[in-house]
Amino acid sequence: MKHLIYLLLLWPMLNGAQDKISGTIFEANNNNQNLPLAGANVYWLNTEIGAVTNLDGEFNLPYSTNYKKLVVSYVGFKTDTLTINELKPIKHWLQPSDNLDEVTVTSRKQATAKSFLSATNVMTVSSDELLKAACCNLSESFETNPSIDVNFADAVSGTRQIKMLGLTSPYILIATENIPTVRGASQAFGLSFIPGTWVESIQITKGAGSVVNGFESIAGQINAELVKPTTDNKFFVNFYGASSERMELNTHFNTNVSEKWSTGLYLHGNTHNQKHDVNNDGFLDMPLYNQINVMNRWQYTNPQKGLVSFINLKFLNDEKQAGQVDFNPDTDKLTTNYWGSEIDTKRYEISAKLGYVNPQVPWQSLGVQTAFSGHKQESYYGLNVYEINHNSLYANVIYNSIISDSRHKIKTGLSYTYDHYDEVLDVDNLNPNYERTENSVGAFFEYNFDNLEKLNLTAGLRVDHHNLLGTFITPRFHARYTPWGKSAFRASFSRGKRSANIFAENQSVFATSRNINVLNNSGEIYGLDPEIAWNYGVSYLQGFNLFGRKADVTLDFYRTDFKNQVVVDYENPQEINFYNLDGESYANSFQVEMNYNVFKGFDLRTAYKFYDVKTDYSSGKLEKPLTPKHRVFANVSYETHLKDDGKQWKFDATYNWLGTQRFSSTGINPPAFQLGDSTPTVATLNAQITRVFSPKFEVYLGGENITNVRQDNPVLSADDPFGSYFDTTFVYGPIFGSMYYAGLRFKVL
Repeated sequence: MKHLIYLLLLWPMLNGAQDKISGTIFEANNNNQNLPLAGANVYWLNTEIGAVTNLDGEFNLPYSTNYKKLVVSYVGFKTDTLTINELKPIKHWLQPSDNLDEVTVTSRKQATAKSFLSATNVMTVSSDELLKAACCNLSESFETNPSIDVNFADAVSGTRQIKMLGLTSPYILIATENIPTVRGASQAFGLSFIPGTWVESIQITKGAGSVVNGFESIAGQINAELVKPTTDNKFFVNFYGASSERMELNTHFNTNVSEKWSTGLYLHGNTHNQKHDVNNDGFLDMPLYNQINVMNRWQYTNPQKGLVSFINLKFLNDEKQAGQVDFNPDTDKLTTNYWGSEIDTKRYEISAKLGYVNPQVPWQSLGVQTAFSGHKQESYYGLNVYEINHNSLYANVIYNSIISDSRHKIKTGLSYTYDHYDEVLDVDNLNPNYERTENSVGAFFEYNFDNLEKLNLTAGLRVDHHNLLGTFITPRFHARYTPWGKSAFRASFSRGKRSANIFAENQSVFATSRNINVLNNSGEIYGLDPEIAWNYGVSYLQGFNLFGRKADVTLDFYRTDFKNQVVVDYENPQEINFYNLDGESYANSFQVEMNYNVFKGFDLRTAYKFYDVKTDYSSGKLEKPLTPKHRVFANVSYETHLKDDGKQWKFDATYNWLGTQRFSSTGINPPAFQLGDSTPTVATLNAQITRVFSPKFEVYLGGENITNVRQDNPVLSADDPFGSYFDTTFVYGPIFGSMYYAGLRFKVL
């Protein structure tokens, strides 16, 4: 059996297939910019063999010497027919037609794209969408996206926590350019370590996604593509200031070192040193912090040899101070004078990607991904000390080919991960040191059938051997069927497995007076067993015209069933207990979303989401705390006509309504420290106006939580933080209230 698996994994490398032709389609414009044209149709004349360009304007097509005429078309642009006499990459610029209609302009500028053709349920968020809000880091990039929920993890650290399908970020594989990044020690704060201006696009996948990216994903995948030195602006600066006295500065410098080498230097700094206590509870509404983040990015491109490579060097220094307003770390650290917290993180990363496409056989390609990171966090929360060192190594080799023709694509390869954790704690009831090493080696094979017109399916399997989790198989399956025009019906099932880093992922437990207990001792990691879950999903996407304008509606349902889960139990207000699941735990998620181009330049996106998330706790089956059953989302955006001199107005507003959320039990506390069974509903409104003065310069003004919604008492027992009932984890809404900001962007093209 083992030899058969190896044969299946290696056989595609030995297999032959037909030629392919690739290229990029651009929009011709007067600004001499290479603007990729997404959604253009490219097909061989008098055949049914075609493709649609992706968000970067790229396409791939089967090629044979019998094909001579390549047709490129897009509504509102002049259709071109190219004569192809040799197999080489194509770059072509489409000219706008004289009667360019308004529907085409709106479609072409959609900031969030959903594919009607892919097997996975994936949406691509472009940089235009990220600019609709004050996207200062990746954790703040999802405010205008209905598929991702964003909330604060606690009342002191200012950490934003994201959820997908009712599950928190540890169950989401978060990657940078398909290299897993936000994991392990960086799970709590890692999203804030990726500046928004560094991000070119984000791909959000519901369901576990591809086996190529590993076995840890359960609820979904989020991949951030970074800007590239060859396509980013030569110089870019973004300055941001908020009414909370938060200040940020981003600068990009890109240059060509030689014909094949380019480099970029990306600098990010943010600071907030003003103390705020709007609700007068004696605690800071938001932490004080300073962050310096630097990335040096190198790109090598050699189209003649089919090579492209990226090398990234990153360094981060992040410092946070939280707690009582009068806390002074110089005199009060680890004392009972005042309750305070400091979280200091230093992190460095080195990553490299190499892509090779055989110039003679362009349907064969090889990709190599490697990354090494060192993460050191020193922190304390009141009298609780928590420190973690995490060194990580990741390597992935991927081979792509086709079988017989381009309808049958395969990916296969090998991956390796190494993680060393060293955690130091000074917390009652816990061991002072937890140290472990995890390593795994895996092999994967993925087959994709795609006839473009009706059916697209992806079936993947990976086999991994992990020193603590054992040897196991991870299956993933996704399918898309198009029963009629402008439709896509999808179904998927997948399995995920992961080791829970219970302290790094739940650092808010230290900002309480609860006793922390790990109740199992037979497992390999903290005495606990690995988490295992199956995810099942169905989705239906339908595009249509409504009153002559483009619209689409999406309905999806996903269920996650845990075979084992590390339960984080807050149901006793004096304790936090970690233990293996004994019984049932599941998350059901239903979402309906509609996008509509109401009139030229004006787009509306609405969504309703229902969650049913329950777990068998030691006290019985209960809804997951602080997870709303109902959520309503609406986003409107309007752009005026882009003038010849590049001037334009942009308007954007986002409304979020959250239904009631269950509080974990506080019933055994004295009445003064008890909460109700559930939270009130929460409704927030964000808005932004952008004035584009030219292709080089624009300013923006916006507000978050304009309705000034506040949770007045987010800290339980705030007047006695060293007493028995102190707790900062009952956060369900905004704490600070309204916040307004302004900024500018300047670039040299």
